[in-house]
Amino acid sequence: MFHRRQLLTQTSAFLGAAGLASLLGEGGSPVVRYSEPRGLQPHFAPTARNVIFLFMGGGPSQMDTFDPKPILRQRHGQEMPASVLGTQRVTLMTRNQGHFQAAATPFRFRKVGRAGHDMSDLWQHLPRVADELTFIRSMHTEPINHDPAVMMMQTGRGQTGLPSMGSWISYGLGSENRDLPAYIVMMSGTMDQPISWRYFNAGFLPAQHQGVQFQADGDPVCYLSNPQGLSREARQDQIEGLTELNRLRRERVGDPDIDARIHAFELAARMQTSVPGLMDIRDEPRRVLDAYGPDVHNPAKFARQALLARRLVERGVRFVQLFHRGWDAHIGVIPALARQVRDVDQPIAALIHDLKARGLLESTLVIWGGEFGRTSYGQGDLPGNLFGRDHHPRCFTYFLAGGGIKPGLTIGSTDEFGYNIAERPVHVNDLHATILHCLGINHERLTFRFGGRDFRLTDVAGEVVREVLA
Repeated sequence: MFHRRQLLTQTSAFLGAAGLASLLGEGGSPVVRYSEPRGLQPHFAPTARNVIFLFMGGGPSQMDTFDPKPILRQRHGQEMPASVLGTQRVTLMTRNQGHFQAAATPFRFRKVGRAGHDMSDLWQHLPRVADELTFIRSMHTEPINHDPAVMMMQTGRGQTGLPSMGSWISYGLGSENRDLPAYIVMMSGTMDQPISWRYFNAGFLPAQHQGVQFQADGDPVCYLSNPQGLSREARQDQIEGLTELNRLRRERVGDPDIDARIHAFELAARMQTSVPGLMDIRDEPRRVLDAYGPDVHNPAKFARQALLARRLVERGVRFVQLFHRGWDAHIGVIPALARQVRDVDQPIAALIHDLKARGLLESTLVIWGGEFGRTSYGQGDLPGNLFGRDHHPRCFTYFLAGGGIKPGLTIGSTDEFGYNIAERPVHVNDLHATILHCLGINHERLTFRFGGRDFRLTDVAGEVVREVLA
């Protein structure tokens, strides 16, 4: 038996049986951006209106991508110094290893762009937009396993039941488009690292603020089409009747959750006309499609979803999150990295260039990174087992672009082995505070009272990383 809250959550998550027909007489209506956000309004002038979060599920290896460590090549196969490892093992599968051998990357690094960013030769396209990027090499977190670490990155704490960052932003600012949700999620990559709906849930916030997942197959959103054999007129009568019953119930019991249910039904109806046009990329110029790469023609691929992310923020969607799975490489880290970077390299470069060409980059904050990094020693208890890397929350790399971020910087650094932070630590809560700041939100003031206390995305911590702000 479902409790009312569970029923509402499912209703909103799947747009309340959004097979709700092209109701309300809005068929074919053009996309309209609101002149003012439908939310609580910013606390101060924002530098970003929208966010695209490119989340690399599984934990990319920083030493193989953006944080070169020459000493690992010099000491490849030798035991890591005890002074570097410390007395506490924060790794997961290697905590009982007898050997901790330095593992050099097989990839070569070079300086790219006027800023001289370090990138491994895995990245063939990203260097073209290097000068738009700012890197944070000193990210850190506490959880050592995927689920709590992803929860930490998504919600500010490594536990379930809390609102995701996209939900907080939707709650705080709303959407600029009445025909689309404020928070949209898409997934690509391999299935070895599952992405749970809990990562884009609204928690205790009103249910209309949770992420709406766009599918690669079938209807873009679950139940978007009318049920077979049901006419538009009959479905319209059903929904009008349900809406009236919901409103009568709301007046009787004063339950604010019913407003969220009504909102979900009404939004679902409008989406039946807005989503198909959004997903149809045939109106894109050939040069744009070519820029995103050949995978842009496959709805399940990251390239198509990167293009859709641009189309979504162009239409005023507040927060777009792309989950690209497959970065968890304990044994075959080298071939896995090559595959993963090949999937995202060209589309990310195209996305940033596309946003800039359309005048959208200055108002769109682009974020890239995963839930943690990887160890600089090889995984496995046998000498010479250097082909894997374990989870590593002590330090990892993120990059940001657009939306009020000062381009061309590198913030923070790690020690010579890439195992500990050497300067300017940036916690997950600090990153969240900075993202909210770019959107004009004081992270300490965006709160919601639940269970007798005021909650916020940054919990009881977080400081804005002002060095990265333009």
